Order: sequence, then structure tokens, then C-alpha cells
Amino acid sequence: MEVKIGVQHAPREIVIESTQSAEEVERAISDALAGKAPLLSLEDSRGRKVLVPSERLAYVEIGEPATRKVGFGAL
Repeated sequence: MEVKIGVQHAPREIVIESTQSAEEVERAISDALAGKAPLLSLEDSRGRKVLVPSERLAYVEIGEPATRKVGFGAL
């Protein structure tokens, strides 16, 4: 699961690959936005935690990772 997090007053977004399901990620995001949790806490595929203050969230995009094509070829 690929998760892109936009942070207020930051020019770049945070992109992580998570092994959590889409429902788990969505639940963590909704808890953070509702004020139930002061931090958005997600775990990436390597076991590292990403913590973002809830009041700094600009947007969160949840989706499957896109496969990248390598090399030359006809489309």
C-alpha cells in the first residue's frame, strides 16, 4: 500500500510503502483528523514508524503502488 502525506508548510510530500491494509491506514487518518490522536502514526514496509502531527496534515493519498516500466518499448 502506497501512502502519500502532504504536510502544511512543507514543499515536499512524505511517501511510504506500508504493509498495513487500506482500512487500517484510513482508520488511523480519520482518528488523527477527528482529534482522537495527536499524531498520525503509520508503519512502513521495513518496520519504521512515521509520525506526523495531526494539526499539520494537509492531505493523505492512499493507493496501490504503481509498477514502473523499465527500458524502451512501444506503448
